[in-house]
Amino acid sequence: MRQAEIYRKNILAGILTEDGGEYRFKYVTSYLESETACPISLTFPLQEAEFVSPILFPFFDGLIPEGWLLDVALRNTDISVLDRMSLLLLCCKDCIGSVSVVSINDNPKE
Repeated sequence: MRQAEIYRKNILAGILTEDGGEYRFKYVTSYLESETACPISLTFPLQEAEFVSPILFPFFDGLIPEGWLLDVALRNTDISVLDRMSLLLLCCKDCIGSVSVVSINDNPKE
């Protein structure tokens, strides 16, 4: 199981999980209760129920770089272009836009 914290404008919005070939995204309660909460995407409206998909959600897949930047990432790691979750965790901590993806294993709690 791999997990990532999903931040919107540096505020924890939810958790993305890959487990057993299934992907789940769930907003955290504190984000949903915030007066300034906005959906991270139109495809992820604010709700308590989790979103489930057999493939990486297109919104998150769209954050992964393409072209020469993807080539650089692939050449410098042993990650397959088909391993979308690994690419998301590797390349999207500081991506363009208001959403960032931080591996939970790379962000230890103190």
